[in-house]
Amino acid sequence: MSNAHVNAKSAEDRSAFFATLGFPLLVIVGGVVGYFAPGAVAPISGWTTWLLGLVMFGMGLTLTGKDFAYVAKHPLPVLVGVVAQFVIMPLVAVAVTWVLGLPPEIAAGVILVGCTPGGTASNVVSYLARGDVALSVTMTSVSTLLAPLLTPLLTLWLAGHHMSVSAGAMAWSIVKMVLLPVTLGFAVRLLAPRAVQAVLPGLPWVSVVAISMIVAIVVSGSRDKLLEAGLVVLLAVVLHNLFGLVLGYLTGKFARLPEASARTLSIEVGMQNSGMAATLATAYMSPLAALPAAVFSVWHNLSGAMTAAVFRTRDNSR
Repeated sequence: MSNAHVNAKSAEDRSAFFATLGFPLLVIVGGVVGYFAPGAVAPISGWTTWLLGLVMFGMGLTLTGKDFAYVAKHPLPVLVGVVAQFVIMPLVAVAVTWVLGLPPEIAAGVILVGCTPGGTASNVVSYLARGDVALSVTMTSVSTLLAPLLTPLLTLWLAGHHMSVSAGAMAWSIVKMVLLPVTLGFAVRLLAPRAVQAVLPGLPWVSVVAISMIVAIVVSGSRDKLLEAGLVVLLAVVLHNLFGLVLGYLTGKFARLPEASARTLSIEVGMQNSGMAATLATAYMSPLAALPAAVFSVWHNLSGAMTAAVFRTRDNSR
């Protein structure tokens, strides 16, 4: 491996690390702007689909053929992880909404978060936790590619009694704003690898800014009910995320996967593509239903960083 490639990879890792640490702060800034200055957000209120497409295009740029070859070489951890992703988080979401007795719109939003694929920030958090980064990237990619089918079907099944859900329209939207941009980004990476390598360090920041803008749009649309629903939404998000992290780790252990893989399952299952959930909720449910996804965007990065710190502390204490 050349020194130039190593230096570029190090720059990319550093940028992703600082973007992950700065993510919660910038998302909070987006929420504050959305709440206190909705007029400033109004001109971009229809941008959520395009902003998510930009994030997904950036994800596609980071993919390589090795990420998909991993599935053939290590099918068991990928299979276990993806099944856990689309079983644990949807069912935990249903349990949380039932235990807390959440209003229909908020319940539907929490369930939609649970039915989305893993979030892209999970890859960096997995690295910080000394997990299996290759497995993390592959799980995120595979669950994202399955999202056009599984996310609408699971949402319709589990949240359809809370709110009307158009699974077909939602599936087509996911194809347009997730699958196509990821595919296009991957194609650009194959056709112009040197140009892509040069911009990779900046991609995490593009994603952070885009999701912060989505949060600002969501908060501005639900600001009238934010104070009333804010605490119960936060409680639901914290419980949802916490059970995802714990059950993901236990699933890896039950499947007798290595410690690094179990850590990755914890993070992949617990961290969701909340930007996708916020965009879909805004388009197909209501602004209030998008609120859990906005709160999740902040919380799961904080909890992910704390989870990584716990794992690293365990290593250092041995």
